[in-house]
Amino acid sequence: MLARKSIIPEEFGLPGLASRMPRKPVFRDRVNKARFIAKNGSCNLAHKNIREQGRFLQDVFTTLVDLKWRFTLVIFTTTFVSSWLLFAMSWWLVAFAHGDLDPQQRNRTHCVTDVKSFTSAFLFSIEVQVTIGFGARMITEQCPTAITVLILQNIVGLIINAVMLGCIFMKTAQSNRRAETLIFSRHAVIAVRNNRLCFMIRIGDLRKSMIIGATVRLQVVRKTTTPEGEVIPIHQIDVQTESAVASNNLFLLAPLIICHVIDKNSPLYDLSAMELQCSDLEVIVILEGVVETTGITTQARTSYVSEEIQWGHRFVPIVTEEEGVYSVDYSKFGNTVKVTTPLCSARELDEKPSILIQTLQKSELSHQNSLRKRNSMRRNNSMRKGAGSSGSLRRNNSGIASPKVQFFTPGDGGQTLNAVT
Repeated sequence: MLARKSIIPEEFGLPGLASRMPRKPVFRDRVNKARFIAKNGSCNLAHKNIREQGRFLQDVFTTLVDLKWRFTLVIFTTTFVSSWLLFAMSWWLVAFAHGDLDPQQRNRTHCVTDVKSFTSAFLFSIEVQVTIGFGARMITEQCPTAITVLILQNIVGLIINAVMLGCIFMKTAQSNRRAETLIFSRHAVIAVRNNRLCFMIRIGDLRKSMIIGATVRLQVVRKTTTPEGEVIPIHQIDVQTESAVASNNLFLLAPLIICHVIDKNSPLYDLSAMELQCSDLEVIVILEGVVETTGITTQARTSYVSEEIQWGHRFVPIVTEEEGVYSVDYSKFGNTVKVTTPLCSARELDEKPSILIQTLQKSELSHQNSLRKRNSMRRNNSMRKGAGSSGSLRRNNSGIASPKVQFFTPGDGGQTLNAVT
């Protein structure tokens, strides 16, 4: 059975009208891109399918230092216990070969006194290697083999102590521990400074001991494609900072604002405010220096993705002078305020300088208008207060009752009383 044809044409039906109605563009959230450097400075990189694993064993010391603490402690304990057991077996074999374990040979001079079982040999091995020396067990001159084992155990014990204790010391004094007190602002900002569009971050040191020869490097990491069609997933581009123009060292006594002028050589030169939010770039910040107390070189890292870059903001000042002392308020370390900033790219500002002038003029006019509104509001409030005080006086005066005056007029039939208020 055929369906009945509608009287209304299809183009005027609800589906047809809905298809011809203009739709607003739908902005979808960009898929979160994997960070190359995490906010805490760790590298977000996984190594897979490494075939030459033996290269790590060629540098045992660095491998032990790079291991986690739980693995280091397990290796530390296992190494010492294994060496004690190995040389305990050697001492037990020396005693067995000399006949010291035979009960019938107890009256003869032993290689090691009071070594009668494997347990006593294990205790003597611990005493020799850690130089405890309880005094009950000692080596005699009867066995040259025992003297050789004693020399070998002392040498092996010194090597194990040097490697393991040095490893633990290096893990305790690692440079990244000092980097925990080097802080970065949560967000980066882009604003106009000295009539140029600038990318800025804030860095600080929480300790009073300074970082000597501190340097800051900026790199932009993003996926690029060459004209030949080669895809570079991690393309690192160096970014010049304002401090590196004159001197590459920073005097990191108080929190500093690191400024990068977005010029022709900057990878941010062609990005506007809207394009920046849609891009997948990542700005890596690397702070290096020498620790004043230990002389060890330390490095602190962080990164900023496009969502963490605030366009048209500026960091609030946090250093004030109080009673002859400069005070730093770290509670406002990452606070920013909005400032008037053109939304176009730095290239457009260079090609059309009038954009910046017009933006600054508009901001000045808006600032003047806001001041006028504030002044007018203050005047209105003062006038209302004055009107309220005069009205209260009137109400108070009306509340006072006026006295009544009475006049008596003589009449024919008596007296007439007139009251005047």
